[in-house]
Amino acid sequence: MNKAIYIATSEHNSGKSIVTLGLMSMLIGKTAKVGYFRPIIEDFEDGKLDNHIETVISHFGLDIDFEDAFAITKSKLIKKKNKGKIGEVLDLIIEKYKRLEEQFDFVLVEGTSFSGEGTVIELDMNVLIAKNLGIPTIIVGSGVGKTLEELIDSLYLAYDSFKVKDVEVLAVIANKVQEQNIKLVTDGLQANLPPEVLVNAIPIISSLNNPTIKEIVDVLEAKVLFGDDFLNNEVGNFSVGAMQLRNYLLHLKENALVITPGDRADIILGALQANESANYPIISGIVLTGNILPEESIMKLIEGLTTVVPIITVEGGTYQITNKLGNIKSKIYADNTHKIEGSISTFEKYVDLDELSKKLVSFEAEGMTPKMFQYNLVKRAKQHRKHIVLPEGSDERIIIATSRLLAMDVVDISIIGNKKQIESKVAELGIAFDFSKVKIINPIESEKYEDYVNTYYELRKNKNVSMAMAKDLLEDVSYFGTMMVYKGDADGMVSGAAHTTQHTILPALQFIKTKPDTCIVSSIFFMCLEDRVSVFGDCAINPNPTAEQLAEIAISSADSSLAFGIEPKVAMLSYSSGASGKGDEVDKVRAATEIVRKKRPDLKIEGPIQYDAAVDMAVGKSKMPNSEVAGQASVLIFPDLNTGNNTYKAVQRETGALAIGPMLQGLNKPVNDLSRGCTVDDIINTVVITAIQAQGL
Repeated sequence: MNKAIYIATSEHNSGKSIVTLGLMSMLIGKTAKVGYFRPIIEDFEDGKLDNHIETVISHFGLDIDFEDAFAITKSKLIKKKNKGKIGEVLDLIIEKYKRLEEQFDFVLVEGTSFSGEGTVIELDMNVLIAKNLGIPTIIVGSGVGKTLEELIDSLYLAYDSFKVKDVEVLAVIANKVQEQNIKLVTDGLQANLPPEVLVNAIPIISSLNNPTIKEIVDVLEAKVLFGDDFLNNEVGNFSVGAMQLRNYLLHLKENALVITPGDRADIILGALQANESANYPIISGIVLTGNILPEESIMKLIEGLTTVVPIITVEGGTYQITNKLGNIKSKIYADNTHKIEGSISTFEKYVDLDELSKKLVSFEAEGMTPKMFQYNLVKRAKQHRKHIVLPEGSDERIIIATSRLLAMDVVDISIIGNKKQIESKVAELGIAFDFSKVKIINPIESEKYEDYVNTYYELRKNKNVSMAMAKDLLEDVSYFGTMMVYKGDADGMVSGAAHTTQHTILPALQFIKTKPDTCIVSSIFFMCLEDRVSVFGDCAINPNPTAEQLAEIAISSADSSLAFGIEPKVAMLSYSSGASGKGDEVDKVRAATEIVRKKRPDLKIEGPIQYDAAVDMAVGKSKMPNSEVAGQASVLIFPDLNTGNNTYKAVQRETGALAIGPMLQGLNKPVNDLSRGCTVDDIINTVVITAIQAQGL
């Protein structure tokens, strides 16, 4: 049984990071505890961390200290080798790896990056490490600057280097291949490698290879004058501002970096204005060369602008700086979420995850951890891609969430709002946003508006709705978005970031309506606790449900739990456990429990039961020793909204749990409500669960 995998390459700049991120994302969805280890790392300055380690630990929230995630720096390795002490290095690597192996279900080990001094010994060292750790390998190679024959030969030589030392090679991945050559490359590799070796190819993705302003600042040792908040802007190309402004504007391209001497106020101000104009491309930033600062009056003018892209100043001349920029190789770092998610999405798109998973992990972890749950949500949403409408296009959280969802490539999206305002907000936020992949709709200008108005009028005319009222209502973003779902122009809707729950849900109740076998709309939260995922219901919709309604909420919640991969063990919560308690409220819960048992004898259910007895094994066994649910409940049903809403918020705040939802249950088509205090992550998670609901849950 494999407990680790070694990612190796035989060259610099192979794009190994995309494989590391993609594999880590996949592993976290398969196993409860995943570790990360780099035997050899580049030297790093005091007070700083290795970028690869920091990025992986930070993004995936791994429970590993930095010092435990590596064994030795490259300079120390070379000194040891020169003294004939490679054996000591191997002993240290094995010792540190074994500590992680004991702590984690699976460990992802990332080999060296082939940069700087010592590259000539790196392939042999990687083979030696994988051999001594006794773990199989995935080999990554780059197609940049190689003919097909050269790429195949280089990857075969790397494969042979491991096999000759009896290191198992599970997969070979050709990275940075031209899109049109992917089949050519995979066919060529399969013809040269044994059939048991998995072969995949990943194309060059320009957005992943583009450096950010932050990287440029680091390489050029630049000083940031303006735009600290937008240092993650990606640089698609660059051009020198050495001509008159009217001519220079013709050379601007999307995400361009403007390079100009600091005394060219015309180019500086013209580029900033072009960035604000809908008629010109967005620029990523401005580099001022020659260590020349603009005049005080120009600096003051820039300071007064609402939004300013990064403006940095450097000491070198324009020619020298332009050459340096051309040689910068982009990296992925911890706070560049957009690139990380884009890398994971690309890996999942081009690598056969099912086959790779079979080779990597030959065991199933018990239970459902939060990270496994979130990974599986995204994976399921991608399996049958759905179209989600977001009615609140003027809210910047919606815009940022859309940007990240596009990078994740998980759903199709429509936004309701004003396109020019959204474009302006995107420029102000300085985020990557592919407008070609998003449909932006202004209700009154939509070709569907009249049809939607007529549909709503026909549906509601018996409720005294006039045609004039229908027209007014369909200008409202919630009504228009809900009608898109009703008419099949979208598969689901997520709203509520800027509107009340009632504003979001009322249109759905009016014409999407409840499922035939359902008499009540309810909600659940997926509560991602430290070591498990629990379902809380109903914490958002029904103030004081009857026993019959409570029973239906329990049944719906159990079905939702099962549909999302969590075995339902239902606890009907009250202030008393078992048969001892008296009072109207506990009697209601007792009655609801009996209704569920009659309607759904297949469900494991206990009630009334107190919260501690439901989730704590020791308390549960003490109070209800013969129960199948006590101490291990996964679905917790609260007796009323007051109890449920306060409890979920208390658990969320006090434990740091992630609350995904609310997800509405009982509607014919999925419409989900956000909290007005929601975060970008809340929006993304709710969109993903809405997409899964739309698949037919």
